[in-house]
Amino acid sequence: MSQSSAQRQSSRNAYSHSGGLYLLCWFVGCILLAFLVVPLVALALSESGRSIANVARMGDVRDAIALSFVAAFLSAALATLVGVPLAYGLARAAFPGKGIIAALVDLPLAVPHTVAGIALLLVLGRHGVLGEPLQELVGLKFWSTLAGVVAAMLFVSAPYTVNAARIGFEAVDPRLEKIARTLGLGPWRTFARITLPLARRSILTGVTLTYARSISEFGAVVILAYYPMTAPVKIYELFLQFGLDQAASASVLLLAVSLTLFLILRAVSRGAPPRENR
Repeated sequence: MSQSSAQRQSSRNAYSHSGGLYLLCWFVGCILLAFLVVPLVALALSESGRSIANVARMGDVRDAIALSFVAAFLSAALATLVGVPLAYGLARAAFPGKGIIAALVDLPLAVPHTVAGIALLLVLGRHGVLGEPLQELVGLKFWSTLAGVVAAMLFVSAPYTVNAARIGFEAVDPRLEKIARTLGLGPWRTFARITLPLARRSILTGVTLTYARSISEFGAVVILAYYPMTAPVKIYELFLQFGLDQAASASVLLLAVSLTLFLILRAVSRGAPPRENR
């Protein structure tokens, strides 16, 4: 038997031995997948196309959905601007208290979002530690404004960008950076031409998760800003005023728009592999 034939036979044997494990993993995974998908399918099937179209014609609903996407984009952009440098520092530097900083980054993920909203209100609210002086000095306020919506979204979603980017930077071999430095590239050019492209997929994944989490945020937004209404806040108001029907139709509309956008973002984040630097 030739070496190639022996290798193929070995691969088939390994696959047959692990086939039961694959089947078990897929079975258990499908249980979770069904748990995630079935409620959303039930929601989508509960509403007719006419009821969804009627809700889509409501200007305040369209404005709320548009505001959610715009504010989430700003939140993701800010998370990228300040979160990626922090992620690089956590991935490359060793210093006392590094574990504490990493834990602080993760803390908003564990804090109930109503608690996050109250905390933000104490700092950025009308009489907050920063809110009052910022309004007096530069006219910036965070209550009943887009700035408040973005701040609330950023607080609860930024950890996704930082953590994903940190994992991406840690996966880049530091020897590649050292080689680039020995070839004459400075630290900034090494970061821009070597490190950043190699970590690009992880960063894009984190930004996508930040964007998605920002769109869905309710608790912190409704406490800190409330107005202008984002889609989750508007859907909650529809539920309180008119019951389940209009709220469910608006939910399906938001779900459809979000799903389309997230599929596009996922395709971008999984796009062409990072370019090779010669």
